[in-house]
Amino acid sequence: MDTIPVKTIFDLQSEIIRLEKSRQEQEMVLKQRFSGPSAIISSIRSAFPKAPEGQGGGGIGSLFSPDLVSLVSRFVLPLALNKTLFRKSNFIIKTVVGLLSQKASTYISEDSVTSVWGRVKSLFGKKPSTARKPSTVK
Repeated sequence: MDTIPVKTIFDLQSEIIRLEKSRQEQEMVLKQRFSGPSAIISSIRSAFPKAPEGQGGGGIGSLFSPDLVSLVSRFVLPLALNKTLFRKSNFIIKTVVGLLSQKASTYISEDSVTSVWGRVKSLFGKKPSTARKPSTVK
């Protein structure tokens, strides 16, 4: 920043005016960055640099090496297991389930989810051919 030494009241007033203008410019930039949901998401994603193409296929970068699906599964998987299957379990069992499911969530990625979805879709997409040739009656 460019600061000038304040020696007189006029220097002080000019510095105050300069700082007010700077504040207004920064407010305008912030309002533009947070004007809507898509702007907020893009601002958050820009805070985390993308990983190189060789390491994770361009997912969220160095702070979060797994992709978004893996991050969500770290919270959803333990919550879902503890609320459904282990609902009446004690604290220690719920803690162990939480720790193990967080470890298991490292194997869940966007690629694995899409490959499983593709397999399930292909199973239901294939219809057995039961069409018979019409018989000729004489």
